Amino acid sequence: MNAGRTARERARAELTEEIKTAARQQLATVGAEALSLRAVSRELGMVSSALYRYFASRDELLTALIIDAYNALGEAAESAAGGADLVEEWMAIYAAVRDWARAHPHEYALIYGSPISGYKAPQTTVQPAVRVPLLLLALLQRAHATGRLITPPDAPEPSGLLDRQVEVLVELAPDVPRPVLLRTIIVWTQLFGMLSFELFGQLVGSMDPADEFYASASRQMAAFVGLR
Repeated sequence: MNAGRTARERARAELTEEIKTAARQQLATVGAEALSLRAVSRELGMVSSALYRYFASRDELLTALIIDAYNALGEAAESAAGGADLVEEWMAIYAAVRDWARAHPHEYALIYGSPISGYKAPQTTVQPAVRVPLLLLALLQRAHATGRLITPPDAPEPSGLLDRQVEVLVELAPDVPRPVLLRTIIVWTQLFGMLSFELFGQLVGSMDPADEFYASASRQMAAFVGLR
């Protein structure tokens, strides 16, 4: 009986992955807005009622794809972490994020592109979404502990609303100075701004190919937050 349940569970897991794979193909052809459970079921040769036993709605399927994308990005970044030179590690994480985004542009667009009409991401997407920022914060924590994080003299102390907004990072990296945490948010948005420019064709005719541009930018962003 246990073996039978295991076989059913395995079959369900395999079909769940097939459904998500077909849905990712839809992302590439029609985009997240037009993602359709009926179209996915047709692609797999299933009746739509059978697919609804795996994902009760389009939003539930979208959530699964979003969580998978964030986790894949997090795994790519985490695989680049480590090493004695923290600036080089920072740059390696930047490069890994870029490599993943270029290899999976439609999944990147799903998590960092335009909002999807009518879709509200549930709380279950939060933990996967913060894997990369937590990795960078952990790096800054290590840098601070070893004397390799120096608050830039021109980095202002956040105050008022900015100070309250930075507070969430204080809980995650309590030893990192607040001016550095504010700059960490700035470089985080800078990274994905550059990525979006590259993936959506905004660097064509200027910083294309962008390899040296990214390497230079990631080194400058390390200096901007005070990594030495």
